Amino acid sequence: MSVREDIKILLTKENITLTKLAELLTKKNNKKYTVYELSRKLNQGTMKYDEAKEIADCLGYEIEYKKKL
Repeated sequence: MSVREDIKILLTKENITLTKLAELLTKKNNKKYTVYELSRKLNQGTMKYDEAKEIADCLGYEIEYKKKL
């Protein structure tokens, strides 16, 4: 699964739009986030790990690595 798919799933689970996510990130970080910027990074696969981690945190999730069984 890609970061794009993971974030889309989280947004769906939390019933939050990309517009609302941009607003939440802007409030939390005092840095301007736009829907265009988030959408472009998700579609082009250029989102950095720190950005994905920040989005997960903003939605109340954390990224976790699990060892394969």
